[in-house]
Amino acid sequence: MSQHHIDIHRVATLARLKLADDEALKYGSQLEHILDYVSAISAHDLSNVQPAAHAMPVLDVVRDDATANSFTSEQALNNAPKKNQGQFQMPRVVEE
Repeated sequence: MSQHHIDIHRVATLARLKLADDEALKYGSQLEHILDYVSAISAHDLSNVQPAAHAMPVLDVVRDDATANSFTSEQALNNAPKKNQGQFQMPRVVEE
């Protein structure tokens, strides 16, 4: 059993999710299993293991920076539901 305490409703609030009680139990259990797995990995000595962003080596991922045909501002804003002074107008998402 997990030794972690997870406030699943707090996590859901941070993720802007509304969870029913049965969903909170299900996802809380899943998060506990994930943390147990991370704890099991942490028990191993990984000091000699190099960090990697990819499982396989990635070569030649840089391309030339070349211009290409693109939309004009008017074309990009053509289907925008709201626009203001030649820009997309979005709803405010910052909470006070």
